[in-house]
Amino acid sequence: MIEWIANPLRDPSFEAHDDGAPVRFHRALPGYEPTPLVDSPELAAEWNVGRVLLKFERERFGLPAFKFLGVSWAAQRLLGDLPHDDGLELVAATDGNHGRAVARVARMAGLGATILVPAGTAQARIDAIASEGATVHVVDGSYDDAVRLSAELADDGRLVLSDTSWPGYEEVPGWVIEGYATIFHEVDEQAGGPVDVVFVPIGVGALAAAAARHLAGSAGLAGIEPVAAACVLASARAGEITEVPGPHGSIMAGLNAGLPSLVAWPLVSGGFDVFCAAEDELAVEGTRRLHALGIEGGECSGGAAGAAAALLADQGAREALGAGPDSAVLVLLTEGVTDPEAFSRIVTGR
Repeated sequence: MIEWIANPLRDPSFEAHDDGAPVRFHRALPGYEPTPLVDSPELAAEWNVGRVLLKFERERFGLPAFKFLGVSWAAQRLLGDLPHDDGLELVAATDGNHGRAVARVARMAGLGATILVPAGTAQARIDAIASEGATVHVVDGSYDDAVRLSAELADDGRLVLSDTSWPGYEEVPGWVIEGYATIFHEVDEQAGGPVDVVFVPIGVGALAAAAARHLAGSAGLAGIEPVAAACVLASARAGEITEVPGPHGSIMAGLNAGLPSLVAWPLVSGGFDVFCAAEDELAVEGTRRLHALGIEGGECSGGAAGAAAALLADQGAREALGAGPDSAVLVLLTEGVTDPEAFSRIVTGR
């Protein structure tokens, strides 16, 4: 149910290098609250480690995922000196959470938003994006096809705010990565001590890049992807960015990306220790286990928990991550429930 590799591109000289500007920005926004860091002695006992900490991104500024952190910081950098007139739009491709955050920021700034989603996107996620006032277009193709189409829409009246990057479009996704640093600065304050091993879900790699910028060298980092969209694992094996063709049909919808972000890749490939590809069964198991602990998280959160359990049951993976019976383990649970019907089917088995 899981495949993993020790990262052959790990750079031992890689140094963490983020700063506190994004967290200061977020703390000044109305409605800011740090997300919970849940200490789970039950999982620590099951996983044979000293401590398990679950950073649960169940809500950020009223949205059920962490994405607003990167989007709001990038939008502030992107829009700071621009007039906000009725003709300007923000454009993004998404599997759900990033697009809703872009739509929310656009609404707050008095701008329009056009959000592109891949075929097969859950109706609940489409409806949530539309509820922010955005126009939603379903693309006949994968998430990566939606990304390519979003790039083609860019013009003087449309600004692309993407969390992935490609040649010639790197500055804005770099700002998104910077914005995610807030998560890790919060963990520093909440954990009461250093963390030793960290499990991070990977889609295009923006969140993983933020993790590397904050934690590489001080903690073992493991990236988690769906088997059908394990583009970072494939790229690590190839020694260069490699696309995994779609369709990508994992229930871990936010991770269904076939191509790593150009700007995230050097950070992720240089800073992570392990990459793994998880079957959807692990996401189901993880979602159910979290639910039993009173945590209602989406499928990406369940995938992170399920993959962490599987990797920590593997002695080779434990050694590659430096995990031992006294280790403090951090798992990033990146979303709350974004598709209630799917969540109900998973936890009830019906």
